[in-house]
Amino acid sequence: MLPFSQRNGILEQKPRERDNPVAHFWRKTLLPAVAEDEAHIRQGRFQRSMALLAGASSILAGLEVSYEHYRGSYGQKVMWTPVILSGAMTVAGIFGFFSKWAARTLLRWTSAVTLLDSLAGFYFHVRGIARKPGGWRLPVANIIMGPPIFAPLLFGVSAYLGLIASFLRPEEAPKFGLFRGLLRILSARNSGRKPSPWTVELPSGRFQKHLAAATVLSAFFSGFEALYSHYKNNFRYKAQWSPVIIAPALMTAATMSIKSPKAARAWLPAMSILAILDGGVGFFYHARGVLRRPGGLKKPIYNIVYGPPIFAPLLFAACGVLGLLTCLMRRER
Repeated sequence: MLPFSQRNGILEQKPRERDNPVAHFWRKTLLPAVAEDEAHIRQGRFQRSMALLAGASSILAGLEVSYEHYRGSYGQKVMWTPVILSGAMTVAGIFGFFSKWAARTLLRWTSAVTLLDSLAGFYFHVRGIARKPGGWRLPVANIIMGPPIFAPLLFGVSAYLGLIASFLRPEEAPKFGLFRGLLRILSARNSGRKPSPWTVELPSGRFQKHLAAATVLSAFFSGFEALYSHYKNNFRYKAQWSPVIIAPALMTAATMSIKSPKAARAWLPAMSILAILDGGVGFFYHARGVLRRPGGLKKPIYNIVYGPPIFAPLLFAACGVLGLLTCLMRRER
């Protein structure tokens, strides 16, 4: 028989837990899994997930760079380097997902080289703007019509994620707390100096302020790219203002999170989720813009290359993902 309860003199039948499979799945399966994943992230035990995230983001960044440089006819051989390195980052991220050794060696060095390449690309883009008629004497016109100045630094975000992943611990690793002091002492004796924060704080998940600063920079790069890209289109649709407005809000929340743990728990997650949703909506609009061009799907490559940058909104959403990771981290000592 089913259990009964009495309320105001009336017998009411209580449905058993198994009679509601949705609630049962939510309480018994989904919530424990989410709590376990959150605990892994807070303890720095998510190397495999971060490596896969770095590889996936490098695919988006690499495709974006590929057709942007295609518009420039690959006039210089150096324009091929980010295309090649994006593929290398993807392979390294996949290998890092399956192998801890690959994450700590292959992914780490590939990420470091990609970061250097993004800095070199930033230099070449700045030089390209300076070589346009009027140079930096006409900054607004030449930044808008010249090579996207912050695109190479935005490309470096996936390399930054890969570099972070190489210092983390895989999800299956045991807890680090009991052995943290012993490992710090052994590391200090072996090196003759205090251990680096990269080798102590990162594996234990204590780099919230560092990740918040990275969120500020990535939101600035992506927001600036959206600003002049939509300015070229004269802000034809009101929705084109959304990333321009949300990017400073995300930057402000991330900046506040550097000083305040409360801001990291309250404002930063809200702004990060808003950026992710806006990136998803932007991807829909950009894909629709590609389909509405003459030829539509009959000329997919041509319309993707010369239409709205289809993957740019997803890179903006990646800034929100970075912000969500920040709010789950523990703060540095």
